[in-house]
This record gives sequence, structure tokens and C-alpha cells, in this order.
Amino acid sequence: MKRLLALTALLEAGAGLAVLLVPQVFVELLLHGTLDGTVALTVARIAGVALLALGVACWFARGDTGGAAWLGLTKAMALYNLGVVLVLVVAGLQMATVGILLWPAVIIHAVMAGWCVWAVTGKRA
Repeated sequence: MKRLLALTALLEAGAGLAVLLVPQVFVELLLHGTLDGTVALTVARIAGVALLALGVACWFARGDTGGAAWLGLTKAMALYNLGVVLVLVVAGLQMATVGILLWPAVIIHAVMAGWCVWAVTGKRA
């Protein structure tokens, strides 16, 4: 299960850096939209920092397989991934056009959510 948190770390840190450094590009690719105004740009960058922090937390907890830190973080990442799937699916169904990365992001987050749920339900050996 070390791989679960390692992969999560890479995905979330990468997405976090993208949102932090090039938020307009990220939003265009994901939602086919724009970030209008300083407030939207600031909120996007805060989200980027949060994603980067999740990635760092996953990276440093990856060696604690089965421990309290691993279990808590994996449960939190399951909730996060399920939430992202829900938010992106609703957005995708409500929007006239979507970015090229929307549905791949939904699939990736659904797979990661499933892996997290599978891992915390004791199916890991």
C-alpha cells in the first residue's frame, strides 16, 4: 500500500504545482473556462497550495503502511477523491463544454477513491 500514497503524492503535488503556477491553463484544460479576477486567481492558488500539501503529506506517510497516520490519511484521501468525482461530474453535466482533462480527471479520482476504500477496508495484505 506504499504505492497508493506514493502515487497519490505525485498526482496531487503535480496538480497542486500546476494550479499554483499556471492556474489559468489548469482551469482551461479541466473546465474549459477562465479565472476572472484577482479573487478567483487567489482562490485557485490557495487550492494549489492545498493540493501540494496533500501530496507532501502522502509522500511522508507512505512508509507508515497500516499505521495510524497511513490509515487517517488514506481515509481522508478517499473522501477527497470521492468529493472531487462528485464535483467534477456535476460540473461536467451542467456545463455546455468541458475541458479535455475533465473526464480523465473523473476517472483517475474514481480509481484512486476505489483504491483508498479497498485499502482501508482490510483487503490489503
